[in-house]
Amino acid sequence: MVKNIYVKITLANILFIIALIGCKKDSVGRYPNFGKDDAAFTTYENSFLDGLWKLNPDWATSVGYHKYDSLLSIANDQSRSKMLDFAKVQLDSLNRFDANTLNENNRIDYKMMQNQLDYAQWQIKQLRSYEWDPSSYNVISTFAYILNEHYEPLAKRLHSFYERMINVPMYYKDAEKQIKNPVAELTSLAIEQNLGGIDVIDKDFADSLKKTNIPKAEQKLMTDRAAITVKAIKDYAEWLKNLKNDHPRSFRLGRDLYEDKFKYEVVSASTAQQVFNAAMQRKKYVHQQMAKISRQLWSKYFGTKAIPADSLVMISQMIDTLSSNHVKPDEFQSAIVQLIPKLNNFVKAKDLLTLDPTKPLIIRKEPGYMAGVAGASMSGPGPYDKDGNSYYNVGSLSGWSKEKAESYLREYNQYIIQILSIHEAVPGHYVQGVYANKAPSMIKSVFGNGAMAEGWAVYSEQMMLDAGYGNNEPEMMLMWYKWNLRSVCNTILDYSVHSGSMTKDQAIKMLTTEAFQQQAEADGKWKRVSVSSVQLTSYYTGYKEIMDLRDAYKEKLVDKYRLKEFNEKFLSYGSAPVKFIKEAMLAKPPTKKE
Repeated sequence: MVKNIYVKITLANILFIIALIGCKKDSVGRYPNFGKDDAAFTTYENSFLDGLWKLNPDWATSVGYHKYDSLLSIANDQSRSKMLDFAKVQLDSLNRFDANTLNENNRIDYKMMQNQLDYAQWQIKQLRSYEWDPSSYNVISTFAYILNEHYEPLAKRLHSFYERMINVPMYYKDAEKQIKNPVAELTSLAIEQNLGGIDVIDKDFADSLKKTNIPKAEQKLMTDRAAITVKAIKDYAEWLKNLKNDHPRSFRLGRDLYEDKFKYEVVSASTAQQVFNAAMQRKKYVHQQMAKISRQLWSKYFGTKAIPADSLVMISQMIDTLSSNHVKPDEFQSAIVQLIPKLNNFVKAKDLLTLDPTKPLIIRKEPGYMAGVAGASMSGPGPYDKDGNSYYNVGSLSGWSKEKAESYLREYNQYIIQILSIHEAVPGHYVQGVYANKAPSMIKSVFGNGAMAEGWAVYSEQMMLDAGYGNNEPEMMLMWYKWNLRSVCNTILDYSVHSGSMTKDQAIKMLTTEAFQQQAEADGKWKRVSVSSVQLTSYYTGYKEIMDLRDAYKEKLVDKYRLKEFNEKFLSYGSAPVKFIKEAMLAKPPTKKE
């Protein structure tokens, strides 16, 4: 998901911000002596980022910038006001440059910075989610990052952890003051995620202390503060449970807010409505292809049994038969571990991309503080910590009923589990993240575009199958179309729910009968659409734009076109929006002067 520039500011940062905003009086903005060329723009970028990290130490830590690990941001009216001033100052400074005179790399950075600064102002003034989204208040992920990564000696990281805990009670008390009419579904998510991650502070921190030479008396102070921190988190969860809220805000974003959020977050050449329309057409096409394959396979699996007249029923029966082949509940994660070498070898054999074996990929059980949104995800190292670990987070089936686990495993059967791992790992998110961290731009990593990243992951699935992964078996192709329908129907679902009035029953019916999803998967998707917005459209939007770009690039190069060259050139732009990458890749070369 795209990180945004909505900044929460600690009280310790206020003096810095006042000094920064004071520079507004200069007619040319914060940086009057930078000049206007590419070198000046690069200097401006570095200064901009330095200011950004001082304002948002949490975000800084997440991207591997550890100077402010010991600070915890606190959101309130004053900090939001300062953020609006900050955004205005930076836009004034940015507007001193003429984007058309900058080189390709800086021109994309310029557009991304401008978009994110505009987005920051819109989030505070129009979206105002700090009033209705209790799940946005959660300190645990940054603490987990400090604890789990190895960028500094353990004792030093634990001291940052300890210092950062001091403001946690104030953080949650201020959160309670900000929340006015919270969304019920987001309230439940906030309780689940905050309580789900308590072990990071309560148990993991104490276990890590035992591995150090920190004096026992000092360790006692540190664990005492951890106990106060845990109490603050539990108190917040209890406050949310007891919060009287007779007229909660609907989780539906509404058409106008949705279109604006889509514009800033996805950065597409199309509107949300246009992408929705395209998704509806794509669904029809995929159904036609799935019907053809199901007819081809019918006698193999059903013998002389009559083919149902309703093509969706026929497809559903074929998928249901194929889905019975899956791993056991306790083998789900180990099966994924075994798949990664197979995917690596295929990419190398087909020469689809250059892989970097020096960048570690760790497959782990999904942490509790991330639970409740997606069943699998990738967490990559930040651009300042390029040698850090990439984590393939796998949802646990522990404690599930036999029926629920069976439904989930039928969804992630022996075919889909391979496509899932292509998407999340190789050559999907994990590989794209490695390339992004090599791109010559910190801005593209910091403001990474989610639609580009998700689009690449979906595109990589088709690319692998087109190259022969799965031995061109029709069963694998049928299951990929089913999986591709997930991206398509994600878009239809998200738009229909947040810009329209699609009910849960209507959503579940679409997902189970038209996207052929298991009940557990459909239920999980409804939960996800009720606690998020726009992000679900990023998969299909990015995929469609990458496929359109590849077609245009083929047309441009004709017989000089090579798939590997396209893939690596595309990824070389980092996590920039596909819209901007397309402009760069299809640009005509400058005319040579005689």
